[in-house]
Amino acid sequence: MASGSKKVIYAALIGNGLISITKFIAAVITGSSAMMSEGIHSVVDTGNQVLLLMGLKKAEKPADADFPFGHGKEVYFWSFVVAIMIFAVGSGISIYEGIHSLSDPHEITNPMVNYIVLGLAMIFEAFAWYFAWKEFNKTKGDRSYYEAVRKEKDPTTFVVLFEDSAAMLGLMVAFVGVFLSQVTGILIFDGIASIVIGVILGGTAIWLAHETKGLLIGESADREIIESIQKMGNAMDSIHMVKEVLTLHMGPQYILVTINADFVSELNSDQVEWGTAELSAEIKKMYPRVKRVFIEAEGDSK
Repeated sequence: MASGSKKVIYAALIGNGLISITKFIAAVITGSSAMMSEGIHSVVDTGNQVLLLMGLKKAEKPADADFPFGHGKEVYFWSFVVAIMIFAVGSGISIYEGIHSLSDPHEITNPMVNYIVLGLAMIFEAFAWYFAWKEFNKTKGDRSYYEAVRKEKDPTTFVVLFEDSAAMLGLMVAFVGVFLSQVTGILIFDGIASIVIGVILGGTAIWLAHETKGLLIGESADREIIESIQKMGNAMDSIHMVKEVLTLHMGPQYILVTINADFVSELNSDQVEWGTAELSAEIKKMYPRVKRVFIEAEGDSK
């Protein structure tokens, strides 16, 4: 999954980098506020891909004395930073640019340049979006798209997918804004389009921040995994009852499990130790993402 995430991010990085350059050139030539907002949007997206790649790189660092469970949550932190960047920089500047254009509207010159750039940008962005969507579908399985986003523990893929979706929508808005300004002669349509683009980015950022917040704070594994671990413990002859199973995602591919179990009181310490080792090995075999298992053993209350 990490390899797939990197491919999606690299595709978006290259596409957004090239698109941002062409958008700024078009904005300078035509004086379009909406095109300037789109250029800013693409620059922010390009920077975001760099941040996500940095997060994936930092997450690969091995555990040490200061971080005994590794650095897997770097991915969550930098995904959250991306959401903040989209909101503060992308949305904020786009709305500001739109308000500035409304207060002092300028005629768009050479609108055909805008149309050509927007058309090319839509093609490039569509390829990047399809790549992200295809990769996200691999992890989605039988779940709905909404459920897959809510339960996905590797945020990098759906962050890029959301960014690309917002970019496609923003391009359409920019196209409509430039077109209406040219056809009607009402120059404020260009500024309105810039504000709408800012609102789209703001909404995307809020949604991404909401989805990554839980992972950053400390989200449990899927309910199915927790219930399965509990059944595995209760099925063991040495365990009278599993009282509690607590899980925590330390990274997309790292689950920490703690279990509170009542062991059969007739067992000696060696048998309890053997039982805990057997349960731990069985859990890790069933769920490779479980890296550490801590079992608190108690005698049953019978």
